[in-house]
Amino acid sequence: MKKLTALFLLLLSFSSTAVIDALNFSSVEQEKDYHALTQELRCPQCQNNNIADSNATIAVDMRHKVLELLQEGHSKQDVVNYMVERYGHFVTYDPPLTVATIALWVIPTMLVILGVVVLFRRQPKAVQSAVDPESMLSDDEKQRLQDLLKEKTS
Repeated sequence: MKKLTALFLLLLSFSSTAVIDALNFSSVEQEKDYHALTQELRCPQCQNNNIADSNATIAVDMRHKVLELLQEGHSKQDVVNYMVERYGHFVTYDPPLTVATIALWVIPTMLVILGVVVLFRRQPKAVQSAVDPESMLSDDEKQRLQDLLKEKTS
């Protein structure tokens, strides 16, 4: 029984070694801004996690920088601008409409439309060749086919 209790206490002590950030805010408003920003900014490494939920090193650094900038008196928009300047528009969940983002939507759509057009333009030839296979043969090939058919029937 003592061994089981000791094992339980040992396992319980591992969870107590988890890191918890102790953050000091100068006002309630600053704390709200911090939590809002860490929820709004995306982790560049984790891609679909925000920096509040990510344990990646870059997310930890970004959280510290958010706190540092807020403590220096920067606004939420200043912090977002800093992060976008440093990490690109990817860190926001709502990137602005640019030439690159338009291309990401337009090019695949155009390729699908082009593929559909090509498929439907080729279809009449396939239907025609199914009805009249000789239409695909040259004159020499047609003559050779006629000769082969004559030999086989005689």
